[in-house]
Amino acid sequence: MELRNQTSASEFILLGLSENPEQETLLFALFLCMYLVTAMGNLLIILAITSDSHLQTPMYFFVANLSLVDFCLTTDTIPQMLVNIQTGSKSISYPCCLIQMYFFHFFGIIDSLLIAVMAYDRFVAICHPLHYTTIMSPRLCILMAGSPWIFSFFMSLTHILLMVRLVFCGSNEVPHYFCDLTPLLRLSCTDTTMNKVFVFIVAGLVLAIPFICILASYVHITLAIMRVPSANGRKKAFSTCSSHLAVVALLYGTTIGVYLCPSSVRTAVKEKASAVMYTAVTPMLNPFIYSLRNRDLKGALRNLINRKITSSA
Repeated sequence: MELRNQTSASEFILLGLSENPEQETLLFALFLCMYLVTAMGNLLIILAITSDSHLQTPMYFFVANLSLVDFCLTTDTIPQMLVNIQTGSKSISYPCCLIQMYFFHFFGIIDSLLIAVMAYDRFVAICHPLHYTTIMSPRLCILMAGSPWIFSFFMSLTHILLMVRLVFCGSNEVPHYFCDLTPLLRLSCTDTTMNKVFVFIVAGLVLAIPFICILASYVHITLAIMRVPSANGRKKAFSTCSSHLAVVALLYGTTIGVYLCPSSVRTAVKEKASAVMYTAVTPMLNPFIYSLRNRDLKGALRNLINRKITSSA
């Protein structure tokens, strides 16, 4: 009996965002456009930063890393949903579900930690401008950008190892459009206490602590900016931080609500709405937030596009 239960969950049914065929057609067109914009925007930013020598600075190094992670995070979830809508088949095998879950958490954790790293970069640039190049050395930048990848690898792998030990002997319908952790835990007919405890531990490490560090950084940044005597200087300093604050609000405002709020106030609809924000909307908006608020990046993008047009003429 135990063996049969262990193998009963050979696949899951992803119910998606809607079960109405007319709404699914609209959702397919909407999310296809969002994914194409996300992919194009983030890849253009990576190309612009890597091809322009003037953007070889710590801030743009972290922006390029964030664009790469955003692209990968969206690619892990949205194409699968589009395929399910287009083919009408909402099933996903158990191994594929675990792989999707792994990479979702892998890139999601990196995303959160990178944004905290970028807050520290802005803190050093504004509060210690004379020592910025010394503090933010290439070695430290590589360490700060690489450490989240290593940390995320082990945290995501632990999630999967804890998930493998669970038994799914009841319904295999997941009220979500991708294999997320919390909906799957509800389907298990075995004790998930260890999984839930680890979820809160990881959420504290990759959401709560970085968010507190970001707030502390921007308190110091705000105090430093207010001491700037020139109005133009204050405006320029606030401008360099406003784009990062917008990303912080979008990402942490949705993910904290999903992983740190009590389960009694969470619903499947709220979870899916929040997931859309941090898997589709935020990665799509990040290129616009950084490029539209940044003169150097807009110039690099124009130069990149002009070179492509010239070379193809």
